[in-house]
Amino acid sequence: MRLGLSVCLASTLALAAAPAMADTITIATVNNGDMIRMQGYTDEFTKQTGHDVEWVTLEENVLRQRVTTDITTKGGQFDIMTIGMYEAPIWGSNGWLVPLDDLSEEYDVDDILPAMAGGLSHDGTLYAAPFYGESSMIMYRTDLMEEAGLEMPDAPSWAFIAKAARAMTDRENDINGICLRGKAGWGEGGAFITAMANSFGARVFDEEWNAQLDSREWNDTLTFFVNMMEDSGPAGYATNGFNENLSLFQQGKCGMWIDATVAASFVTNPDDSTVADKVGFALAPDNGMGVRSNWLWAWALAIPAGTQKEDAAKQFIEWATSKDYIELVAANEGWANVPPGARTSLYENANYQEVPFAKMTLDSILSADPNNSTVDPTPYVGVQFAAIPEWAGFWTEVSQEFSAAYAGQQTVEEALEKAQAIVNDAVEAAGYR
Repeated sequence: MRLGLSVCLASTLALAAAPAMADTITIATVNNGDMIRMQGYTDEFTKQTGHDVEWVTLEENVLRQRVTTDITTKGGQFDIMTIGMYEAPIWGSNGWLVPLDDLSEEYDVDDILPAMAGGLSHDGTLYAAPFYGESSMIMYRTDLMEEAGLEMPDAPSWAFIAKAARAMTDRENDINGICLRGKAGWGEGGAFITAMANSFGARVFDEEWNAQLDSREWNDTLTFFVNMMEDSGPAGYATNGFNENLSLFQQGKCGMWIDATVAASFVTNPDDSTVADKVGFALAPDNGMGVRSNWLWAWALAIPAGTQKEDAAKQFIEWATSKDYIELVAANEGWANVPPGARTSLYENANYQEVPFAKMTLDSILSADPNNSTVDPTPYVGVQFAAIPEWAGFWTEVSQEFSAAYAGQQTVEEALEKAQAIVNDAVEAAGYR
């Protein structure tokens, strides 16, 4: 679809010469805008290498289920998987992924932001290359904020956000003061509420691996969230995830949206967003406890061990996560639409520094600390997840209980009581204590 727009990517992996034998590689990926944009450029990769690409594009929760099942059963359905900071170090340590320790000099692996490389490595070995990196931040309607007589601080508190959300809500005109994830799934609503809980002083485990879901801090978090969303959020927020809230914001139906920094290019794109020229940015909120509520994540490309097409898969990963790919997108669609958060050189680029959300994205990424994500100490590493193999299973169940509370099917107290039991049972069965 963009064949008339050509940028030379020959430097990456010496791609100018097609291989003696072409392969067809199958890639599993998530159905978000940057990944779909990448698919539109696949013909460029094929033209340079001779390799064809088949895409399996899935909703986030479904993608996680499919790739996890395939990697653990050695199903062999995919030559490249889109995974993140949770899976990469765990799967790498299990020998389930091909190490990316022989990438070409032209690729410049040292240019990957340290926060991203560290989160995608195990024992210093990179197991997945970041297509883009993200934290979370506030995206807000500057016009509605002004009409409400308020001014967004660069680093607001949750109290300010709740106040502003109420002030911007206009039910008669279908404007919700705030749109947030309530959708079940450990990486959907489960990720958001965990990052939010950090700023309320909550933690999932104490230092002895005892679950803390029955704590006052967790009750405070969920009660605040539910009250704010009932006052100022959209109907059905319990089933809204990233894509649903993106659509609402682009349609002008949200005063504020706290979510992935990568969304900034979509809400400011006039081709897709009705409020593109009215969007401001701020750091994710805090409660004055020294911890903000932003997460740290990368959607990255990894190669499952056992693929018969490792060479072609590595060529694709080098192409898709290279500096030259960034230049390709910039030349065709503008600097605001390049995949963010992965490379240091991007943030040193004068052209990209003019993008209105570039600095806030980088500030958000740099302010997330996986080793110190909570007010009180914990035995785990991770911001919006604990980096243990069992997390995806039990936190998916917990997020389902939370979503049921958001939908009014049970109380916050009932949801937290069930969550406490789910988490304690999981870590006891796994032998953590």
